[in-house]
Amino acid sequence: MILLTGFEPFGQETVNPSWLAVQLAKESLQAEGLAVEAIELPCVFGESLGILNKAISRLAPEVVVCVGLAGGRDRISLERVAINCDDARIPDNKGQRPIDEEVVPGGPAAYFSSLPIKAALRNLQIVGIKGEISQSAGTYVCNHLFYGLMHALAVRPGIRGGFVHVPYLPEQVAPGGAAPSMPLELTAEGIAEIVRTALATHEDSKLPAGAIH
Repeated sequence: MILLTGFEPFGQETVNPSWLAVQLAKESLQAEGLAVEAIELPCVFGESLGILNKAISRLAPEVVVCVGLAGGRDRISLERVAINCDDARIPDNKGQRPIDEEVVPGGPAAYFSSLPIKAALRNLQIVGIKGEISQSAGTYVCNHLFYGLMHALAVRPGIRGGFVHVPYLPEQVAPGGAAPSMPLELTAEGIAEIVRTALATHEDSKLPAGAIH
C-alpha cells in the first residue's frame, strides 16, 4: 500500500497543484497494479498531522509521500530534512499562526527523509523531469507535516516516507510573470516516479546533490 497526500488551497490560491497532481499520480500507479490511497489534507497546523496519523494507522502503508506547493520553485523538490519548528509567516486556513513553537514538544531537532531521494532525483532526470534535493521544507504547514510524519515513522521501521514540494501550475502564473511553473501531468508523473523509485530502491544512491548556501 502506498499513501499519497496533497494539500487544499491556502493563502490567495484557489487550487493547490499538490492535491491535483497526487490524484493523477494515484490513477497512474493504480493502472500499474499498485494499491494506492490518496487523501487531501487541510492546510492547518495540527489538524493535517492528525488526519495523516490516522491514515497511517488505518492503512499501514509501505511508502508515504506527502506533497505540498512551493510557489517560486521551478522543479520538483525532494525534501531532505524536517525541523522541529513551526514559524508561520502567514496564518493557516483556520487563522493559526504559531511562532517559534515545536512541532513535537521535546522531540529531536530534525529528522531526515527515509525515501531514496538521490535515486529518485536521478530517475526524474532520466525521464526528463526537473528535480532537486532541497535542504529546507520551510517552517509552515508543509514542514509541520513532514516532521510529524517522520516522528510517527520513527517507531514504525517498516514504513518509509518523506515530503516533496511541487511548483505552481501554469494557470496559477500571470502571463509574462516571472514565477516558474510545471504542467500538471508532468508534476503527477514526477510524483509517480518517486513512488516507483521508493518501491524499487532500498539503499539510496551516492550522488552529489548538496547546496553551497
